[in-house]
Amino acid sequence: MVSSSPAHQPSLLQGFPSRANDVGGPPLAASNPVARILIESSLPHLDRPFDYSVPAELEKTALAGVRVKVRFSGQELSGYVLERMESSEAGHALTPLLKVVSAVPVLTPALLDLATSVAARYAGTLSDVLRTAIPPRVARLEKLLLSGDSLSDEPATPAEHTEAPQGIPSQGSASQAHAAWASYTNGAPYLQHLAGGGSPRAVLTATQGFGTAGWPELVASAVAAVRSSGRGAVVVVPDYRDLDRMEAALRAVLPPGDVARLTADDGQTPRYRSYLRLLSGAAQVAVGTRSAAYAPVQDLGLVVCWDDGDDLHIDQRAPYAHTREILLLRSEQESAACLMAAHSRSTELQRLVEGGWAVPVEAPRQVVRARTPRVLNTADSFEQEHDPLAKIARLPGAAWRAAKEGLERGPVLVQVARAGYAPSLVCEECRETARCNNCQGPLAIAGQSALPQCRWCSTPAPEWRCRHCGAGRLRRGAAGVLRTAEELGRAFPGKAVVTSSGDQVKATVSDARALVVATVGAEPIAAGGYAAALLLDGNSLLRRENLRAGEDTVRRWFNAAALVRPANEGGLVVVTADDTAATGALLRWDPAGYASRELALRQELQLPPAVRIASVTGKRADVVHFTESLADTIQLRTAGPAPVSLALSAQRASGRDDDPDVRTLIFIPYAQAAVATRSMRAVKAASAAKRTSGPVQLRLDGVDVL
Repeated sequence: MVSSSPAHQPSLLQGFPSRANDVGGPPLAASNPVARILIESSLPHLDRPFDYSVPAELEKTALAGVRVKVRFSGQELSGYVLERMESSEAGHALTPLLKVVSAVPVLTPALLDLATSVAARYAGTLSDVLRTAIPPRVARLEKLLLSGDSLSDEPATPAEHTEAPQGIPSQGSASQAHAAWASYTNGAPYLQHLAGGGSPRAVLTATQGFGTAGWPELVASAVAAVRSSGRGAVVVVPDYRDLDRMEAALRAVLPPGDVARLTADDGQTPRYRSYLRLLSGAAQVAVGTRSAAYAPVQDLGLVVCWDDGDDLHIDQRAPYAHTREILLLRSEQESAACLMAAHSRSTELQRLVEGGWAVPVEAPRQVVRARTPRVLNTADSFEQEHDPLAKIARLPGAAWRAAKEGLERGPVLVQVARAGYAPSLVCEECRETARCNNCQGPLAIAGQSALPQCRWCSTPAPEWRCRHCGAGRLRRGAAGVLRTAEELGRAFPGKAVVTSSGDQVKATVSDARALVVATVGAEPIAAGGYAAALLLDGNSLLRRENLRAGEDTVRRWFNAAALVRPANEGGLVVVTADDTAATGALLRWDPAGYASRELALRQELQLPPAVRIASVTGKRADVVHFTESLADTIQLRTAGPAPVSLALSAQRASGRDDDPDVRTLIFIPYAQAAVATRSMRAVKAASAAKRTSGPVQLRLDGVDVL
């Protein structure tokens, strides 16, 4: 019979078939004949170890950390060996292991501890965490590892990633990066502490996004410092463009073979090769996207997260963990140094700074003035007096002049909020949003002569009429990147226009004089920096119905502005937005001040990150059952249940959807977080085991629920 661990044994022994391992069964291992197994299953009530007997033939291979196959409830399932023991407290014969899939112990004790902490923090299952942390196996690579052959005889990354992006120096960057660190307050002591074997924790606010003093060189210098002390490092970035830059910067200052690149975008074989190189100690520095946070680096000395405010750091699969939180947990568990770096500062990091957990590393004012561009806001009183139409024009006069003058010196960046051509349409008469008559999705236009069609179901709407006033004429509610590029091409005849958005994102552009129109987050890097940048659609970004709209907009502004040359080289940034707090932070180049203000407001209102938040989404009866069951163990402030979207609410009111999904928000003080997450996991497990209600989606600290 399969046995659970002693703490959970009574509830799990019921309902599972018995398979005796008596005199007629296979002989058992002479030493530690019991294996504690974690079964790969996302079912919450199976999120616990089970005891199996170890046949004698598997004694030498069924070691802690290896992948195995077991028989469970009539099925053959995969799992991991957590530990080997001398005996089990089950009190009956155990089911034997079926086979060892791989003799490579891919689940290290440190990774198991980290994954357990992540599952506990996010009220998820350990199996779901390990699914992200450990790549799928490639048997050929494991054979090479076990035979002692090198895993580096094939390129660790695809050919398209082997060349350094423009603007990444290959020689001499280390000394320049060290000098750049010295220009930051607390910068030089931080590097010295790393090199001396210490574990300092810092929040770096980088001022420049290109050149030899850019953020990749700063991070690479910190990694080189910790490597000089004989320890390893983990560096996690949001996307492949940042990954290419970061990898090139690391390879410029570290010995060959010291860096392993971990990202699912490269494919299964390169990813698993890098994982095994780190596992065996052949590489000591892991750089990659989300899953790299779990990289099995030996003797870890430093964890780094770049731009933690980017939502790409959030895993879109359960338990929806954030890279920042994983690395913070890992830093604590392995006593490693921590570096959280960005051009701006999230409220979560500001909380760590104000609480004394991390030291701020930021440039003094004289360095900020020397390295950053001049910033101009077209909505201020001075510009309004000289250009009365600036408040309503999408390209005010000051922005047009900045682009014209900037094109005389180099490329000009134009940041827009939306992709496509006209991603939003409104009624010409009443200005209500134009929606599809089929699914109530928003209508859009893909090109100048294209018909309106729904962005959700793609249904054309050639004869659309407004359901509010009956009018049949449409106008653009927002201009996308393609429409903006078209308009700028007419405004600046003879100038090249480059676009970067959607699935056509460019990593770099040359220093040629051109207009580079990009959506937020898709801005290419110019090797020598942009001569100017126009940050359009600021009001659209700031007015989104999201608690973090202002914080996220400021982050995107700083990321774009950091790509512009310093003011003493003619660099100019023009922003078009009314919000005085957000634009004021950019005008003063003071991301820390904005983060401090935002955090103070959240603390006053008891909103994240002053408290933690959980969202429970599902059918109304299931959500109510979950929250009521949770209330039996812990009392927390809640809001809801409410429809997930107004569109679903309208469908229900019209009788087209009798049971739409609803959401309840649960606000959790940090002092109660550990008890609350344990209770949530217990409620999910009990509901799944007893089938008293349907499944619900449980997310903790989701950034899109408020």
